[in-house]
Amino acid sequence: MNILIIKLSAIGDVIHTLPALNALRKHYPHARITWAVEEAAYPLIEGHTALNRVLLSQRKRWLRRLRKPGSRADCLGEAYLFIKKLRDTRYDLIIDFHQLLKSGVLAAMANGKRKAGYNKGMEHMEHSYLFLNERIPCVSMEHHALSRNMMLLGALGIHSEEIVFNVPIREQDRRDVDELLSKHGLQASDRLVAINPMAQWDTKLWSERKFSELADRLIEDYDVCPVFTGGPEDRHMVENIRAGMKREAPGLAGETNLKMLAAFYERIKFLISTDTGPMHLAAALGKPVVAIFGPTAPWRTGPFGAGHQIIRACLKCSPCFRRKCSSTDCMAQISTEDVLNGVRKLNLL
Repeated sequence: MNILIIKLSAIGDVIHTLPALNALRKHYPHARITWAVEEAAYPLIEGHTALNRVLLSQRKRWLRRLRKPGSRADCLGEAYLFIKKLRDTRYDLIIDFHQLLKSGVLAAMANGKRKAGYNKGMEHMEHSYLFLNERIPCVSMEHHALSRNMMLLGALGIHSEEIVFNVPIREQDRRDVDELLSKHGLQASDRLVAINPMAQWDTKLWSERKFSELADRLIEDYDVCPVFTGGPEDRHMVENIRAGMKREAPGLAGETNLKMLAAFYERIKFLISTDTGPMHLAAALGKPVVAIFGPTAPWRTGPFGAGHQIIRACLKCSPCFRRKCSSTDCMAQISTEDVLNGVRKLNLL
């Protein structure tokens, strides 16, 4: 049996689809399972033991290169090869977990017998159901994203109570993290606490000053070593936070890829984070998370499972799901003490 999973991005969404992948593998132990994914989340499934093949879509890169006249031919050639690979297998089952126009187009182009996904009625679907021949009745968006994926499988006759992620981490990634920690004067045996202060939306950001205060308090009150994580684009903010501290705390922003970040999160006691991909990564690795939420709904997209602490101001206007807001009071009204109370409730220090 040949199965194609379509879940292209983002980091948190791909992580929320990993339990569905493992459920498919358990239900069809001898199936050949392929996953179509975009570049940003590719490391999360590269080398996954439940997968036979990964189809890498470089859609964003292709769109950028199409704007440059000199690179259009190469770009179109790469896109053609991707489509050729997408169509080189006759799939018995194609599941569109993404439910957007870009995933619907891939489902339409793929060579398959059953093309399944949710029917119209779900938020942000962009009419992806039009490309399916097996439309599953929609469910409430108030279910967690991970649960909605498992409910979709259940409607296809694939039932599983287990939530298994199996994030693929290589021994080389662990060795690279050991070297990185050594470079910063740290050891895996240190009392490491990760802080991931960035997010894709401005409305999800918390105060730099409060992050500085929080890191200082963690050092002073609990004798732990807070370590800031983030991507290359987050360096400026992380350096601002570190500069605002009275104490010293390492910053790894831009020094880890996704697999290294996962290997680092294996070593921490817990993570403090805004609503962003690394929050879901830590939760998938079984690490407790103190998650700072404002415009989004933690019951929909919070760290999945027990043992986490959600910090919210609980304003009447929240969640609004807005990327831009004139006040951002939902984040501004969360104090440093509120987050520290969440840390205390973890009872790990």
